[in-house]
Amino acid sequence: MTSAYQATVERYVRFWNTGKPDEQQELAAETFTDDVRYHAVIGVFTGRQALIGFHDQFTGHMTDAVFQRRGEPQFHHDRGRLLWEIEVGDGKSFATGTDVLVFDADGRISEITAFLDRAPEGFDPHAHH
Repeated sequence: MTSAYQATVERYVRFWNTGKPDEQQELAAETFTDDVRYHAVIGVFTGRQALIGFHDQFTGHMTDAVFQRRGEPQFHHDRGRLLWEIEVGDGKSFATGTDVLVFDADGRISEITAFLDRAPEGFDPHAHH
């Protein structure tokens, strides 16, 4: 199943980087379950459309952001760990983090817990609920 999880992670990274609505919808359907839950410091989002909305809100403010892996993801059982970095502009690091992914029986992501390893400059974790 690891190869299926690896393919899902590749789609996950592409999802966060696409700006094309049709491709975004297609990637979301292939990558996430209908009721995927995303847990982050800034809030909890449920469902593919909520993730798309979060993506669009973020990229609306950070139009040149690039989400990328920091090394190979790790997997065991139905879990994965992805270390990531967001770069902006000409490769300036904006933030780094770790996403813990839970996969369903079909290899799609059913839950994401996002941790900030290095928050963006000026980020106030207490400003979010």
